[in-house]
Amino acid sequence: MASDLFGDTAEPGYQPLAARLRPVDLASYAGQSHILGHGKPLRRAIEQRQLHSCIFWGPPGVGKTTLARIAAQRADAHFLQISAVLSGVKEIREAIAQARQHKAAGRGTVLFVDEVHRFNKSQQDAFLPYVEDGTVIFIGATTENPSFELNNALLSRARVYKLRSLNADDLAGVLQRGMVLLGDEISASDDCLQLIANQADGDARRALNLLELAADLADSGAITEDTLAEVLQASLRRFDKGGDLFYDQISALHKSVRGSSPDAALYWFCRMLDGGCDPLYIARRVVRMASEDIGNADPRALTISLDAWQVQERLGSPEGELAIAQAIIYLACAAKSNGVYSAYNAASREIAEGDSEEVPLHLRNAPTTLMEEMDHGADYRYAHDEEGGYAAGENYFPESLKDRQYYHPVDRGLEKKIREKLDYLRERDKTSTIRRYD
Repeated sequence: MASDLFGDTAEPGYQPLAARLRPVDLASYAGQSHILGHGKPLRRAIEQRQLHSCIFWGPPGVGKTTLARIAAQRADAHFLQISAVLSGVKEIREAIAQARQHKAAGRGTVLFVDEVHRFNKSQQDAFLPYVEDGTVIFIGATTENPSFELNNALLSRARVYKLRSLNADDLAGVLQRGMVLLGDEISASDDCLQLIANQADGDARRALNLLELAADLADSGAITEDTLAEVLQASLRRFDKGGDLFYDQISALHKSVRGSSPDAALYWFCRMLDGGCDPLYIARRVVRMASEDIGNADPRALTISLDAWQVQERLGSPEGELAIAQAIIYLACAAKSNGVYSAYNAASREIAEGDSEEVPLHLRNAPTTLMEEMDHGADYRYAHDEEGGYAAGENYFPESLKDRQYYHPVDRGLEKKIREKLDYLRERDKTSTIRRYD
């Protein structure tokens, strides 16, 4: 009904290398030892033919579809596959109808739904009755976090297994098997295979597709570094602009800046660029970091971040990326404070949860005689006329909120001086003989 792990056949009689090398049992399956190692619950369930509904969550090319096929074959169950990208309610009904026929004949059915997060709530709900009555064993595959993308009702009926990107050793084994399948007429050094593995970025399908393309371009059957340079020159690493990898990497960048690690911050910045992320998106997030994590401890951080954003907009690549890198390194090295961020959140929360307090009369504008007669602006103290330009004892809050404090400067960077000044002014308030609301 839909594509398999390594893609549909491109033409009758032809199968890509990745499809021909598809594992048919757990012994030939690469990676995922954390859930398929000996004694692990999922491995025991497959080996004992006691399948249960589950969700395979992981990046592309790590074997989600293949694992579902192996599980179905081991359990002697009929395997049905649909794709949430290409299917709708009609395809769901057809799959259920087939499953009912097999159930009547005494055989179970594994219904594999690829990209299950693409189905909306009603489409996901459509599976529930048939999962509950045993018509199908439901296995969904997703590259997105199931907690955010799948209905709670569906999640409560399926166990989630997180599949990981394949490591270098896993990919090396896959590529070696690929070389055997290509035959003796194709050769490649270990260094070349390692280069392919690195470029595949944990994706077995991608690794084998690159190997097959390199074999097609190889002169005299020898895959060389020059061959790979031609194959890989336009190749970007895996980067899902709308999925977990995207948010995980921007989170790593932000936390590296917050943690004052310029080297790690630069690494994640370059990783995102290497994956095809829009530099303007990163520039926008860097501006956020400047306010959220540096704030008034070093106000120059915001200016430098805005300047980098502007350079990217005006000049593009590569000058723009270099300017963003400069801003990221500056932010990572700058004094840190979340004082402004915390103050803003505290004030917003109090306003959202509290009453709509009226503006005190002495703070109101009085542009008309009537407003003056109503005491708008009465007894307002003009700060510039007071000692030191500060009206000690004055209160600018509604009376019910007097002396409220949201902003707590840290003892670092410029905020250390801001804190000292505010402490001094508050002390003047305490000792002033003029106190609003007393």
